[in-house]
Amino acid sequence: MIDLIFPDGSQRQYEDGATGRSVAASIAKSLEKRAVLIKLDGKLYDLDRALPSGGVFEILTRDAPEALDTIRHDASHVMAEAVQELFPGTQVTIGPAIEDGFYYDFARDTPFSTDDLATIEKRMKEIVDRDEPITREVWNRDEAIEHFKSIGEAYKAEIISDLPESEEITVYRQGAWKDLCLGPHLPSTKHVGKAFKLTKVAGAYWRGDHRNAQLQRIYGTAWASEADLEAYLLRLEEAEKRDHRKIGRAMDLFHMQEEGRGMVFWHEKGLTLWRTVEAYVRRRLEAAGYQEVRTPQVLDRVFWEKSGHWEKYRPNMFVCETEEGEELSLKPMNCPGHVQIFKFGQKSYRDLPLRMAEFGACHRYEPSGSLHGLMRVRAFTQDDAHIFCREDQIEEETANFIELASSIHADFGLTRDHITLATRPEVRAGSDEFWDKAEAQMLSAARKAGVEPVIAEGDGAFYAPKLDFVLKDAIGRTWVCGTIQLDYVLPERLDAEYVAEDGSKQRPVMLHRAICGSLERFIGVLIENYAGAFPLWLAPTQVVVATITSDANDYALQVAQELRAAGLRVETDLRNEKINYKIREHSLGKTPVIAVVGRREAEEGKVALRRFGSDGQEILSLAQAAKTLALEALAPDVARSTTGAASVSPREPVGAREAG
Repeated sequence: MIDLIFPDGSQRQYEDGATGRSVAASIAKSLEKRAVLIKLDGKLYDLDRALPSGGVFEILTRDAPEALDTIRHDASHVMAEAVQELFPGTQVTIGPAIEDGFYYDFARDTPFSTDDLATIEKRMKEIVDRDEPITREVWNRDEAIEHFKSIGEAYKAEIISDLPESEEITVYRQGAWKDLCLGPHLPSTKHVGKAFKLTKVAGAYWRGDHRNAQLQRIYGTAWASEADLEAYLLRLEEAEKRDHRKIGRAMDLFHMQEEGRGMVFWHEKGLTLWRTVEAYVRRRLEAAGYQEVRTPQVLDRVFWEKSGHWEKYRPNMFVCETEEGEELSLKPMNCPGHVQIFKFGQKSYRDLPLRMAEFGACHRYEPSGSLHGLMRVRAFTQDDAHIFCREDQIEEETANFIELASSIHADFGLTRDHITLATRPEVRAGSDEFWDKAEAQMLSAARKAGVEPVIAEGDGAFYAPKLDFVLKDAIGRTWVCGTIQLDYVLPERLDAEYVAEDGSKQRPVMLHRAICGSLERFIGVLIENYAGAFPLWLAPTQVVVATITSDANDYALQVAQELRAAGLRVETDLRNEKINYKIREHSLGKTPVIAVVGRREAEEGKVALRRFGSDGQEILSLAQAAKTLALEALAPDVARSTTGAASVSPREPVGAREAG
């Protein structure tokens, strides 16, 4: 007999061999009809699988949030079945559920085209209508290898061959079609529904290794309802308008090219945006008691071996050799260098906490297929900092960091969705007692800052748990920006120590923390959040002075000079074009303010201000305009210190502006 504990706290006993379906039927026939999965002690199982044990038990219907990943996984299997029916000879490899959807990698000589997607979608809907039962089978390892080889599925045979001998081999049948899979799955294809869409075709290497065969990946999205699918497709459409790569080109911010894969060529306007972000963060860190440092770009292999990075990160490091036989690496991260500065000279407990910050340029090799604009690069700068502290200072320092990071994210117009507490991974350093203590410290610190973190089981760093900031942008997408990680390991490996109050030598605790993370990626997020229509303080060009007639050219230059003297970033447009043409062009360029001047404005010493997203204009004297715009253009931290207000609100709420 097995004991099951239900969500309401009640308990029931069932015979060994009971399934989720039989348990649902014992409660109500209507529940049995609606059930698609069960959850036992937090793990999902097929509805018709014999329960392996008793425990905390829940029956899931198709509309349960936990069922969505399974719907997407099943959609990938339905797609694979459709592809093999339509294109005989195609091999299937792997097809997982991913965020917002799924994909499947196929081996096929003839490339798929985007025109094929509609055909595949149509066949998928037919498979859903067939209501094919999905059943789990356990196979003998050798027989499974031989079977998949015999039907031409070499990739599946290779996957099985590489599994540990102890691994149970499970195959799921879907009507006459079958696939190697761990599961779980829905009872039949009808439960997938038809709220899915195939979105794109891309290349992918087998097992993500560029030395292996190139496969064809078909991406799709799947949702529990048509309404959810439509909402997602609208978000996708809006995201396409906000693509930072397109906006970056249109606004002349940056470009990237083949000769420098994963490296950014920042143009003047883009670098102005970069410097504005960096200057703001630097001021906030200085105010919070951080010391800014700079560490070398290239260090000897021996150093990286001591830190442990050579063993763990060597495939992602750019390595070079000198004529003298030195083996050097561009730094992939800043933390080991900061430990060296900490070790320079004796440190006392009175020196702690020591907060050390660096806008450190790092390089990591990323496969070319994974590179994506500013979001995934090989050369990047981190707003990196490390807090060296005593163990009794961990909670306070972490809580202070949460408050600082939250304030900075809010100033950039990004809303915090939640904070995750990433707990011990399967492969990790340290004992369970250490992890119990470290996780409790991070949880307590988050609560001290008024935050109840979402637990991300197993997502911690190998050396300790971490807190990650998940932010929401103007169209509801989430981005992970900002982290704080607890590290007892690196100070030990690199022999960092301080003199305690009793005169003994002690190891400091090291808190790795970043607020923006990679500045490249963070700026990419900002571009997409604002769709290029930055608030005045961030905009690379804040004001364009545009003339109505050439009679006003001299006055336009005077206006520009006065506005620059007030601290604004100003351009002039003296071209012999109609003013409506100029306004339209600069509006498409997302210029926050256009100062229009003509003969009358020149005679009266005034300007007509037109703001992005508004058809109206505001007539002010030149002195008033300079004062008003200079105040609006203050960065949030400077505005608070200048006005004493809690915050200076933008003229429009974040996200209210159209994409252009």
